[in-house]
Amino acid sequence: MKTLLTLALLLSLPGAAAAAPPEAKAIADAVDRRYNNLRSLRAEFTEIYRGAGLDRTESGTLWLKRPGKMRWEYRQPREKLFLADGKHAWFYVPGERQARKAPLKKLDDLRSPLRYLLGKAKLAKEFDDLALAADVPPAAPGNVVLRGAPHGMEDRVTSVLLEITPESRIARLLIQEVDGATTEFRFADTAENVAVSDAQFQLSLPPDVEVVEAEEFGR
Repeated sequence: MKTLLTLALLLSLPGAAAAAPPEAKAIADAVDRRYNNLRSLRAEFTEIYRGAGLDRTESGTLWLKRPGKMRWEYRQPREKLFLADGKHAWFYVPGERQARKAPLKKLDDLRSPLRYLLGKAKLAKEFDDLALAADVPPAAPGNVVLRGAPHGMEDRVTSVLLEITPESRIARLLIQEVDGATTEFRFADTAENVAVSDAQFQLSLPPDVEVVEAEEFGR
């Protein structure tokens, strides 16, 4: 999401947050309105992790569907799949002999909270001290960057940057963790209210693959 980052961990957290400055709140409200009116979404994503001596970039396609379903289909540098069917999360690397499964409510993964982006987005309530990040240049001209501290996640995350387009889409998330690691998600080629079957959020495994219960899926 405890569980924008993956935001489903961030967007799903309860509790009141400090009041945001009017300008930042207006931007956040516009983002909420956009995503709360969507039934489904598809976007190309790039995920960049830096920390613990690692510098890793991965990419693929993200699918979201209300209520609470998501599919992270990684293609580069290797194929892997992260699914949420509304109740459980699954992680599987094709060719491996094990797949991992965890209840969504217990999963500690920065991708998980994004499943709540459609229909339940309330950025101004989920981030303390939400404000314009005037010191952070946006990756694309015309975008604005917000900064906030995800409410209730002090033990995991120090701050989150959200880059917002003029159309009130989230183009980029940068999550700063307490151990100094950063996870960045960049989104492009977004298509809204696309036709997507519930079957895309169900994992079909070869008969010889073992399912292992887990609380985290690693990096």
